[in-house]
Amino acid sequence: MEVSDGQLKGVKRITPPTLHEDFRGQYIELYNETLYREHGIPIHFVQDDMSVSSKHVLRGIHGDQKTWKLISCLAGRLYVVVVDCDERSPQFRQWEAFTISEQNRQQILVPPKHGIAHLVLTDYAIFHYKQSTYYERASQFSLLWNDPALAIWWPVSNPLVSRRDAGLEGP
Repeated sequence: MEVSDGQLKGVKRITPPTLHEDFRGQYIELYNETLYREHGIPIHFVQDDMSVSSKHVLRGIHGDQKTWKLISCLAGRLYVVVVDCDERSPQFRQWEAFTISEQNRQQILVPPKHGIAHLVLTDYAIFHYKQSTYYERASQFSLLWNDPALAIWWPVSNPLVSRRDAGLEGP
């Protein structure tokens, strides 16, 4: 298991504890609470979610004030953007991007008060995330994926977005 810090405080890139490949395929251990704690990640996760999307679908930027998320790509390839949304942080509104895939099997740990977006780069992809709190839509915040003040670089200029992500309805 390898853990490295991202550019934003609290964000980490993780190579899962077990990655085994042979003629039969792959075996991946996505999470082991004891090993994660030994590597300085003492978060207790209570909910797992996933979204399956097609090429050029962009979901986000969403987050809340209290939830840690451990993000994985189970199939395909994703461009993931994390934005610091903590108004008291010296990195407020700064962002960083990662490409995670079924090939590299990397995970991204995202702290509370950070927004997350992902863009599908392959014909389809499965975005999986563990959460430290139960999902509450009412506590969510959203930022526009193309907010000029953020100046996020995206690999496509016209992604497929929901009404929420286009700014046409509330968080």
